[in-house]
Amino acid sequence: MSWLVTGGAGYIGAHVVRALADAGLPPVVIDDLSSGHEGFVPEGVPFVRGSILDRALVEQTLREHAVTGVIHVAGYKYAGVSVQRPLHTYEQNVEGTRVVLAAMADAGVDKLVFSSSAAVYGTPDVPLVTEDLPKRPASPYGESKLIGEWLIRDQAVATADSAQPLRHTSLRYFNVVGSGDSSVYDTSPHNLFPIVFEKLLAGETPRINGDDYDTPDGTNVRDYVHVADIAAAHAVAARRLAAGEPVEPAYNLGSQNGLSVREIMDAMARVTGIGFTPEIGPRRAGDPDRIVATGELAARDLEWANRHTVDEMVRSGWEARRRA
Repeated sequence: MSWLVTGGAGYIGAHVVRALADAGLPPVVIDDLSSGHEGFVPEGVPFVRGSILDRALVEQTLREHAVTGVIHVAGYKYAGVSVQRPLHTYEQNVEGTRVVLAAMADAGVDKLVFSSSAAVYGTPDVPLVTEDLPKRPASPYGESKLIGEWLIRDQAVATADSAQPLRHTSLRYFNVVGSGDSSVYDTSPHNLFPIVFEKLLAGETPRINGDDYDTPDGTNVRDYVHVADIAAAHAVAARRLAAGEPVEPAYNLGSQNGLSVREIMDAMARVTGIGFTPEIGPRRAGDPDRIVATGELAARDLEWANRHTVDEMVRSGWEARRRA
């Protein structure tokens, strides 16, 4: 009765693994370690090193570990870089999802939680992003996640009248930060928190890209959500699927309010004790003023809540990074 976590050696996936274990759903991990770390996988959790593009390996893993459901976290997650590497992005995220679905069908596994992205919405001009908003992804990454959702939807339709119809849900979220375990931290070179941490550790000054946006302090406002809260929602979704309880096709894991980049910088200085005045650089092309999602549906069904303050997000991430 185990659950397979694809990408379970990565920053988010490793937290999902821990959340599953805490929920009494034994996890199994498959990861090619292209961005993950075997040391992030807890001791005693079965680990298979390999690519989700290897259909035979995925199916073998599903069968050997008696997997009953999959949480599909693996993917190429760098939206900005995906513009320069669209073919790689589509291979990893679209073909990877197709292969996982095919292996699940062959192995008789019929429950799936898909780690999607709020990038499927693009840059909507609304105060709060809701699940029914039109999908207008602005990068190959966002497009690949939306196509992944379509693949899952179509497979569910195709299997609806079979003995094992696919039951699924997709979780969409923006900026995942912090740490729920001091042995796991964000190693991405493209995310705000690790970028600032590395600057501070190197004695350099972090930068804000533009301070003339139409927001209260002039800097971008975004959803920042703690990785432990994200992981817990994945585990609740898996538990509901395992119990045969109804779920929506997709949920936003949103903060409802958002935080500005300047608020993040202020918290960084406050929590780390390293005083600094961030440099102000030019705007990045295409950056909208504000993107924040509601989490009402997820709060109703997945026990979703943004349980951490900005200082707690920074402190947990900083402590984990310094222990590395």
